[in-house]
Amino acid sequence: MAMRTIDADATERAAKLFHSFSDPVRLAILLELLGGERRVTDLVSLTGRSQSTVSAHLACLRGCGLVTVRPQGRQSFHALSSVDIVDFLLAAQRLLAATGEQVLLCPERLGDPS
Repeated sequence: MAMRTIDADATERAAKLFHSFSDPVRLAILLELLGGERRVTDLVSLTGRSQSTVSAHLACLRGCGLVTVRPQGRQSFHALSSVDIVDFLLAAQRLLAATGEQVLLCPERLGDPS
């Protein structure tokens, strides 16, 4: 079998994408956006986080291309950028259902391989 080379740029992009899903606040925002567009003030109320925290996480999600923003007058409405995100979140939910205990109890965590 031939050796395959790893595309460092592709893995870096993938790592950045997965990073966007790694924070509980960002994940909560994405889950809230499954229901449709939300303003920052809506997300502040729904997540219980400060406006600056929610805005910073939205900036990360926009930077990764997962969220779009639609200005309307003095307000901005945030939404998922693609239905593929819904499919990804549903696949992650199925994976967690299949491996839930193993994922939660996994002794190998980033930076702690003991």
